[in-house]
Amino acid sequence: MTVAWQDQSDIDFMLDEAETWAVVGLSENPSRTAYAIAAMLQQRGKRIVPVHPSAATVHGEQGYATLADIPFPVDVVDVFVRSELAGEVADQAVAIGAKAVWFQLGVIDQDAYERTTAAGVRMVMDTCPAIEWGRH
Repeated sequence: MTVAWQDQSDIDFMLDEAETWAVVGLSENPSRTAYAIAAMLQQRGKRIVPVHPSAATVHGEQGYATLADIPFPVDVVDVFVRSELAGEVADQAVAIGAKAVWFQLGVIDQDAYERTTAAGVRMVMDTCPAIEWGRH
């Protein structure tokens, strides 16, 4: 069963066309899922941008404390925060002009989905690029 927030055309756009992925919640901690997914994105030719309060450099890419601090355009905002915090990140993604928002497995916020898509920004929730590339 396909749900609205896992539209295949949105997933295809992000995997095939989007180049720059801001990864919110990405830190230098290799035991975190965001660390492995960011490495996979790089292996697939994507530019990753770490977004974390520590603003650490991760996988050789300069980190930024917030999405608003990134001084260049972002295609996808990949969100590795709890559902109760994710809606605010989606709003920030819209504010910076991101083309798409990706909420990772287990991250669901229906109100954020409605706000984000109403603003003309593509969005998927409750899935992972690694899973979707396996199906792609």
